[in-house]
Amino acid sequence: APNYRLGALGWLAAPGETANLGLLDQEAAIAWVLDHIEAFGGDPQNVTVMGQSAGAMSIPCMLMRQPRFQRAILQSASLGRGFRSADQAHEIADIFLHAAGAANLEEARQLPVQALLDAQRAPLVLQWLAREGAQRSLFAPVADGEVLPLQPERALRAAAAHVDVIVGYNRDEMAAFPGLGLDQASRELGDQVYGAPSRQWADDARARGQTAWSYRFDHRPNERFGACHCIELPFVFDTLAAFAGAPMLHGTQAHDAERLTNDLQSAWLAFVRHGDPGWAPWPHQKVFA
Repeated sequence: APNYRLGALGWLAAPGETANLGLLDQEAAIAWVLDHIEAFGGDPQNVTVMGQSAGAMSIPCMLMRQPRFQRAILQSASLGRGFRSADQAHEIADIFLHAAGAANLEEARQLPVQALLDAQRAPLVLQWLAREGAQRSLFAPVADGEVLPLQPERALRAAAAHVDVIVGYNRDEMAAFPGLGLDQASRELGDQVYGAPSRQWADDARARGQTAWSYRFDHRPNERFGACHCIELPFVFDTLAAFAGAPMLHGTQAHDAERLTNDLQSAWLAFVRHGDPGWAPWPHQKVFA
């Protein structure tokens, strides 16, 4: 997995500066893969991009531009949060820079990274986010008119025409976030942010001649977190041992862990290698429980 710039280093959108640098970093990584993959026995015409949460949100952003990959796996893409406008991004950038102790971007470049990290929790920054009311992170894709279009929602629908996809979400996404859980309101919010937009992406892909496979991850080892945001990751990557103490996995039985890991990895790898995860395409939805 490639690294890319996070937080202010990758996503601060100040007036007069290029926005969405973290996204451009990801595209640079894909370009490197395409240039070198044959040396490792790979095929530059058979590239699958996979992302989860913010990473899954980045894939539609790249598909709105000039995609250089053939397939994509979108796990819990927060498409329902939409895109921040340039004006909004410039407003929070100004508040953020002053919270970090910088009058402008040049001064900010002289600051230690810790000052930028501290500014993320500054009261004025958090108040602005609360007023925005969009359930977005402080740093998110910006419809700047240069890297991403000024009307991203329209471009997003068209972007589904470019690649075959696995696209899905978890049953209880919001239970991983503070103040939310397994109640009806949390479930409805999770469907608004993750579920419905994922199903819409599958619909749009199908309508535009691509094949989409939809899934929902329902494994709920305990009644506190249910099938919350991120819970599928240890199964996808077979890293359950590293997550042994994770509260979201408390109660997972060994036989379920083995079964889900095998099922997810087999499907994902079949899609990467052959373009078909092994279940019926959308409108069918595969449930992993």
